[in-house]
Amino acid sequence: MAALFGLALWLAGIGHFVLLGASFQVPARLGWKEDLAQLRPFNRKLMWTYGAFTVLTIVAFGSLTLVLHDDFLRGDRAAIGLAAFIAAYWTSRIVVDAVYFKHGDWPSGRSFVIGHVMLTGLFIALASTYAGLIVWRLVFTIT
Repeated sequence: MAALFGLALWLAGIGHFVLLGASFQVPARLGWKEDLAQLRPFNRKLMWTYGAFTVLTIVAFGSLTLVLHDDFLRGDRAAIGLAAFIAAYWTSRIVVDAVYFKHGDWPSGRSFVIGHVMLTGLFIALASTYAGLIVWRLVFTIT
């Protein structure tokens, strides 16, 4: 199991940076310049601030996963706590996508459908990696 999760954590860490590649395309592909221009200055700045903090969070998740790789595998308490937070974050993102967003909310077109499927798959892989790690370290190593 250590070898499996060792590889999964390396891929998850890298996966966060792959996700950033997609997120940097969002403003142009979704027409944020035009849409955000319709907002009052404070609301426009607020949206850019939310976006920047989301990027910072994803960078932190990827960086900490790569730097603390061995701590995750050992099941160190702080690493397991971080894994729980990351698993909750990505699980929440999946739930929001499934429950809150409607199909009609998403932009139409083949590239957006493919992108949505790929992003959702990555979110599921990330959530599963960290949740699986927690189960492995807390449940299977205790028994």
